[in-house]
Amino acid sequence: MTLGCGSSEILDAAVIAFTTPDRGVVTASPTFELVGDLARHMSHPVVEVPVTDTLELDLPQMADKSAGAGLIYICNPNNPTGTLHGGKAMEEFITAALKREPKVTILVDEAYHEYVERADYTSVIPIALSEPRVIVSRTFSKIYGIAGLRCGYAVGHPDAIRLVSKWLDPLRISVLTTRAALTALADPTRVPSQRQLNHDGRTYTEGLLREAGYPSIPSEANFLMVNVKRDIRQFQAACRERGVEIARPFPPLLTYARITIGTMEEMHKAGEAFRQALAAPPTSARLAPIERTFRRDGAWEC
Repeated sequence: MTLGCGSSEILDAAVIAFTTPDRGVVTASPTFELVGDLARHMSHPVVEVPVTDTLELDLPQMADKSAGAGLIYICNPNNPTGTLHGGKAMEEFITAALKREPKVTILVDEAYHEYVERADYTSVIPIALSEPRVIVSRTFSKIYGIAGLRCGYAVGHPDAIRLVSKWLDPLRISVLTTRAALTALADPTRVPSQRQLNHDGRTYTEGLLREAGYPSIPSEANFLMVNVKRDIRQFQAACRERGVEIARPFPPLLTYARITIGTMEEMHKAGEAFRQALAAPPTSARLAPIERTFRRDGAWEC
């Protein structure tokens, strides 16, 4: 295992360690964008496999596209869709991808692992510990609530961890961050209590949206993805006018809103804003294109 300045540093290091101008990244669309964005910035190939009609990662297609790749990135549960693949599906995918491309490394991002409730889910960590071509990343930024202190970690075979660690800043973790992470781990009530609060807020919000005629995609994370059947920027602006902020657009899902689950009090306020915004007809049926621009600080903006 190795620590990173948030799991983002782990993902960055994996791109640097396992991709080249000839061997790029296979990723999903949409998913957490950091891996694909860094590969593009390095002029390394990026193959994006669209999610399915149910917004799940298309694992068979991702395995098929792995030929010649250096890294496959799997976010499970996926951000921004919240969809999940169970343990058997992940094991079958890993077997198929490694058979298709023996030189590829598979990075499984389990940032939302602690929120998962589905019975068929299992972490990929047991596979990663014995298979040097599989790495799992985790973070303290989600259920542990210390995102601002930046602490993540990677778990895997010693050979894989050594390759990733070569590209990590040796001064990446502060004493304060270390103490906060250890304190969070020492609290046995933290994960179950936060998981329950998330479950309650998510269930309430799912019901509210369903009653309004906008059922959300089943989620195993601390957010929901819902098709609001209008340009997401229009819905985002309507919510902002009512004091509620939702996530930015996630192309190509230009009519889908990603809604983060807060406290129940926050979700009651947000729910009323959603009702009002969705009650109004869309101002336009036409979706203007969304262009993503790479900024000088290394981030993409829409």
